[in-house]
Amino acid sequence: MVIHHLSGLVVAASAASFIGFTVLVFANRAAAERFLMNFVSSARTHFMEQIFRVLLGASLVIYSSEMWQAEIFRVFGWVIVVSSVVLMLLPWQWHQRLGKIELPIIIRYMRLYAICVFSMGAVILYAVFVPQLMGKV
Repeated sequence: MVIHHLSGLVVAASAASFIGFTVLVFANRAAAERFLMNFVSSARTHFMEQIFRVLLGASLVIYSSEMWQAEIFRVFGWVIVVSSVVLMLLPWQWHQRLGKIELPIIIRYMRLYAICVFSMGAVILYAVFVPQLMGKV
């Protein structure tokens, strides 16, 4: 039961951090760019990112039964876990090369990217809290 509640906390905190990233983009774009560029800076940041992704994905899998559209979030969680494990097994430089191609595009369209990240965070928070507000939990 404790793991279940901790998973819900991780899911909600991750969604809130997605929304917080959007605020950062609109408040201090340069800081948001530096934050994103750190993800391709070293093997250490690569593995830290993957560990956080596995944590979020596993938390989604565990907590999805309490969420709105449970099956969608369960599958989404497994996609995050599997893709993160694959990225951990591949040489990190491959991910770094891909990031160096993708990041200039993301930075060019930073506000649009931030709106998408915000939307994902908002949908996840909705999925976490609506069942509880409607008394379905």
